[in-house]
Amino acid sequence: MTIRCLVAVAVLAGGLSASARMARTLDIYFIDVEGGQSTLIVSPAGESLLVDTGYAGNGGRDPGRIVAAARAAGISRIDYLLITHFHGDHVGGAPELAKQVPIVTFVDHGAPPQNPDPRVLEPFRAYAAVRAAGRHILARPGERLPMKALDVHVVSSAGETLRTPLPGGGEPNALCETAARPPAEPLENPRSTGIHLRHGEFRFLDLGDLSGAPFYALFCPVNRLGPVDLLLVPHHGGADVSSPAMFALRPRVAIMNNGATKGGSPQTFEALHQGVASRGLQDVWQVDQSANAGVRNFDAARIANLDDRTGHWIKVSAMEDGSFTVTNGRTGESKAYRTSWPPRAR
Repeated sequence: MTIRCLVAVAVLAGGLSASARMARTLDIYFIDVEGGQSTLIVSPAGESLLVDTGYAGNGGRDPGRIVAAARAAGISRIDYLLITHFHGDHVGGAPELAKQVPIVTFVDHGAPPQNPDPRVLEPFRAYAAVRAAGRHILARPGERLPMKALDVHVVSSAGETLRTPLPGGGEPNALCETAARPPAEPLENPRSTGIHLRHGEFRFLDLGDLSGAPFYALFCPVNRLGPVDLLLVPHHGGADVSSPAMFALRPRVAIMNNGATKGGSPQTFEALHQGVASRGLQDVWQVDQSANAGVRNFDAARIANLDDRTGHWIKVSAMEDGSFTVTNGRTGESKAYRTSWPPRAR
């Protein structure tokens, strides 16, 4: 978008007008699904990309929270639903969500590997039945999603990773360890579909639960992705993604979608604190306060939920010049982050 204006908008039941959507920022909602993932991305033109759907069950909690975020964003359908992988905390909510809001296009890595964990089969089969009613895109590293207003590259999928560095990527990574850390779950997590999103000078990375050798391959021996402004910490902050190699991304802000006791390992908390202390990371925002032993939570002002009785989101609004704001849904308070300098390579 090249035209920016201030628009006073009343969000009515019918959603935003087309002209109002065209004036909007890129908005990203990190929805609290209690340690799973659900991230709603709405382009300045009003096109939507939902990454994962949280859990099934719990009285329809997670689909309900997704629908609430969609209403707040002024959208009435999901244009693209990207499922990073087929664990129940990422795909479980899809069948119930599809009953409440239309889903146009499904994006995923196809199917679980042969001889999958039995806990994957039930959520995958339920999801596949819903997917059959819509359009399907098989995600392949290096390809782009056909979104109109955003540049969204697939960087990992089905155990494969991007081979040609993105613009700004390809630099040797001095933070690499000698080998990949073993994944905590070796079948589905390393097959996660990860995306790199660009809106002008603003860049965001979401790798799902990517871990193990594919995670390592994106960063070592060279950082294939280049710098990003906003990083969703992979695998909910599990210990298997606490490698310092990830800081070659030079993120300005990190979001961790941990739950009260799920994810948020002490090792990853310490790596993030080190990132703030010495690697240029300005802030870490948490979806939930961690109750895990040995962790150092970040300041409460940067935490959306202080216990598991609430479901507040974290919202990021980004401009083409690379500036963005992060808003805590619990407090309503925002923090602005200026443009990065120099501008990143295109």
